Amino acid sequence: MSMKEKASIIQSKKGWKNPGVWISFFLLLLAAAAWIYPFVWMISGSFKSNLELLNKGLNLIPEALDFSAYHRAWVDAHFDTYFLNSVITTAATVLIVVIRCSLAGYVLAMYEFRGKTLIMTVLLVTFFVPTGTTLIPTVSLSSDLGLLNTRTGLILALAGGGQVASIFLYKGFFEQTPRELMEAAAIDGAGFLKIFTSVMLPLTGPITATTVVMTFMGAWNNFMLPLVFTFSNTSLRTLPVGMMVFSRGDTVDYAGQCAAAILSITPIVVLYVFCQKYFVSGIAGAIKS
Repeated sequence: MSMKEKASIIQSKKGWKNPGVWISFFLLLLAAAAWIYPFVWMISGSFKSNLELLNKGLNLIPEALDFSAYHRAWVDAHFDTYFLNSVITTAATVLIVVIRCSLAGYVLAMYEFRGKTLIMTVLLVTFFVPTGTTLIPTVSLSSDLGLLNTRTGLILALAGGGQVASIFLYKGFFEQTPRELMEAAAIDGAGFLKIFTSVMLPLTGPITATTVVMTFMGAWNNFMLPLVFTFSNTSLRTLPVGMMVFSRGDTVDYAGQCAAAILSITPIVVLYVFCQKYFVSGIAGAIKS
């Protein structure tokens, strides 16, 4: 063990003898418990009956494991259909956004052309445009094109946003990539698309993972656009819109809502666990650039 490592261990041991360190530790532990409690409560509630959930709501340990809420959510509330709709819609949206944003970032980083500054300025301005202001124009345009109440229209509406953060993530990455790679491929006779798909895009693993996670979360959890685009075609509903099924009139199926919420957030958690390494690398690289 090196002297530097020994000094670090000794310093760490001394630090724990400081009362301030223990106070900070317990405060952070308390904050973490307060943050995670709603999620634990939701998981616990999904295994309770509605009666138990109302009478002993704060109790995190169910009296008996009751899986009926998951059956109501998956079968009775048609979450099997909504889940499939969410998977198809989100996957298509992610694919379109990755292709569009990577191409835009590549062109903005590697090429000089008239109007480039204006395009980048417009993209930056869209950061300050509230999302709700684009809803009416989007619906109106989709209606004129005959895309309202269709899955294609919903996918294009979800993928048609500015996605400025993803564009600039790609732009920052490509600006750090040696231009010699592009020039060498051009000398070998590769065209624009060949250079992009075979040379440049495979290098963007962390950025692509970051874009996938952000776009997936945005599309998967989006409520307003799927609500409007599936208003007259309930068979195309996604999971967030399907949550309304549990609130009918004066009755609310709280246990069913908990089960439905667990079903809804599980894919996001799984995706983040698998992409966490690349997601953190992509964000860190963007901040560094």
